[in-house]
Amino acid sequence: MKRIIDLTLACGGLAVFSPLLLLAAVAIWVQDFKNPFYVAPRIGMHEKPFQMVKLRSMVVDADRTGVASTSSSDTRITKVGGFIRKFKLDEITQLWNVLIGEMSLVGPRPNVASETQFYSQTEMRLLSIKPGITDFASLKFCDMDKVLGIGDIDKYYEEHIEPEKNKLRIHYVNKMSFITDIAIL
Repeated sequence: MKRIIDLTLACGGLAVFSPLLLLAAVAIWVQDFKNPFYVAPRIGMHEKPFQMVKLRSMVVDADRTGVASTSSSDTRITKVGGFIRKFKLDEITQLWNVLIGEMSLVGPRPNVASETQFYSQTEMRLLSIKPGITDFASLKFCDMDKVLGIGDIDKYYEEHIEPEKNKLRIHYVNKMSFITDIAIL
């Protein structure tokens, strides 16, 4: 049932939002004449790597700066990217990942390999189901870029935010149901 809902909503969402996605992609391309998409390597179900598709909201090669977390004052965010991030348009393209079966609409957000390699035995349960576009942690930390502020944001994220997010993600894995998914959506 979950897969049928994922397919139906992903197809519908891509159809409805395709004009907006096209406009956003063109705006991103016009600002620097570079690829408007960012393909983010992530770890999915059963530790299988996959490529998560997002609209690019930062300068090209922003991921090579050594900074993993992003605050709202991050200078790597482009002008168009700020708008895209504000309205979460960069997340809509992940409906493609849902459509091809790498992700679900609801599930623990996928993480990078450098983080999943340090998962505890309990956290490894996060990799037992398909990752999702949204979950309890995404809802609680929907304005995380504002929470991070300034200073060593990677350290703050690692010590304070990520543990809380993982608790919420594990809670989802433990309570996963059709009703829970509907409530999160």
